[in-house]
Amino acid sequence: MSTPTIEIQRYSPQSFEGWDDLVWSMNNGTMFHTRQFLSYHPKDRFIDHSLVFNINDKPLALFPAAEKIIDGYKWLISHPGSSYGSFVVPEHLSFANSYGLVKALKQHAKEQGFFGIRLTLPPTIYNKRLSNYVDFALVKHGFNYVKREISSILFLESSVAENLANFRPSHRQAVRKAERMGVTVNPSEDYDAFYHILEKNLNIRHGVTPTHTLEELKKLKQLFPDRINLFGAFVDDIMVAGVVNFIATDNVVLAFYISHDESYQEYRALNFLFYSIFDWAIQEKYRVFDFGIFTVNEEPNMGLGRFKENFGASGMFRDTLEIQL
Repeated sequence: MSTPTIEIQRYSPQSFEGWDDLVWSMNNGTMFHTRQFLSYHPKDRFIDHSLVFNINDKPLALFPAAEKIIDGYKWLISHPGSSYGSFVVPEHLSFANSYGLVKALKQHAKEQGFFGIRLTLPPTIYNKRLSNYVDFALVKHGFNYVKREISSILFLESSVAENLANFRPSHRQAVRKAERMGVTVNPSEDYDAFYHILEKNLNIRHGVTPTHTLEELKKLKQLFPDRINLFGAFVDDIMVAGVVNFIATDNVVLAFYISHDESYQEYRALNFLFYSIFDWAIQEKYRVFDFGIFTVNEEPNMGLGRFKENFGASGMFRDTLEIQL
């Protein structure tokens, strides 16, 4: 197949302006692809190796990426500091251009001495216009799936009552119980209180710490005041559960952090919390709520998956692919 000539420009703030504006105009751009998001990392954490792909001196696609040493080998990772990476492409990307992008990426990585390339695609629901051209081109050029995680996706209806009708009976009853017991839900700026719940919960359940430090989470909130919010569930003015949402695109809200205080489990606050968040999201005209993955390295947490299904969620792939050069 003949493919168009695509030239690659290594990104730098001095040589390329307008990265974030391009991200938001593209078919599959998310907040995780923006320089604004990537800039919250300390400058010495990654060696940035982001790329701009041009045709006729005009940008066709973006590729946020960094260099990472894995087992002694240099890899090009898109992007180690974000949930999603891969190519950020226009709505009307042609089949030929998708081939050209992957071909150019491989050639560039070889010339730069990379051992391999690894990337994670945003789930297709993040696309304005559904397309699997890039996925196909990656596989055709020798990329292999190394992880296929499942993310729980909820399609938002025109009213919260319609979404409530899709809840399993146990979750509908839990919402009513929380209301009867006086649980209230409100937006909150008390990230300290939420983080205390999150840290405690993750340590008890999994023996791990949150992805972000409290300081990093607060910095992200400052960077994205209109795209990151915290909703808290309260019992007698005490936060007992919370969800930190990232408004990843103009259509999709991602629940990045979900946590609750297990000593208040009888209040069913988390169920009422999600019901209230769906109500907010519908009023704000968002179309999809992404609960995030319930698999880790393709090992499912059946209880967590079932909890999300009980709200009416279904599953969608979050794919990671790689190639050794």
